[in-house]
Amino acid sequence: MKILTEKLLSKSAYSHEIDIPFEAINIADWLFNLPEAEYQRCCSPDHIAAGTTSTDDGRRMSINVEMIGTSLVVQHYVAEEATASYCRMNSISDVFPPSGGRTQVNVIWELIAEPIEGNRTRYTNRVTCHPTDVFMRFIEDHGQTFEQAAEARQAAGGDHNSRETPLFAESIARKARVKAAAE
Repeated sequence: MKILTEKLLSKSAYSHEIDIPFEAINIADWLFNLPEAEYQRCCSPDHIAAGTTSTDDGRRMSINVEMIGTSLVVQHYVAEEATASYCRMNSISDVFPPSGGRTQVNVIWELIAEPIEGNRTRYTNRVTCHPTDVFMRFIEDHGQTFEQAAEARQAAGGDHNSRETPLFAESIARKARVKAAAE
């Protein structure tokens, strides 16, 4: 399988400000210790399941199962970078559209915290999706153009990201508050 990075299937970024100091945020800790029920609350009913594991060579992974628009998506996010203020996760995601069959896309998920005025933090959730050669064959076999597929993915992915971003941000803030109260 080949990732077609020169083609953009979709891209969205949404931000949400939280009333918690930047220094108290730890996105990597939140992501790799996220209870499944909390993940589900962060975009109900789209978020179905989540868990953590590792690659054969020991890199951390987050596995997410969710509905993006009308497609079931199983994401196998491998941490390329995972710090308190920035995580870059890379997934070859399995997509099961309602028309049947299975295909794959490449999804880059970036979770970003930045300090802002008033001892607050801005959380940004950025999702970039590229097609694979498997995806290109799939849409061709189903009589769809890349432009049609990209338009549908942009609409569905943007809608999903806009709804999960504030909920992720508030979940990260809650975890930071609990940790601060315990110290």
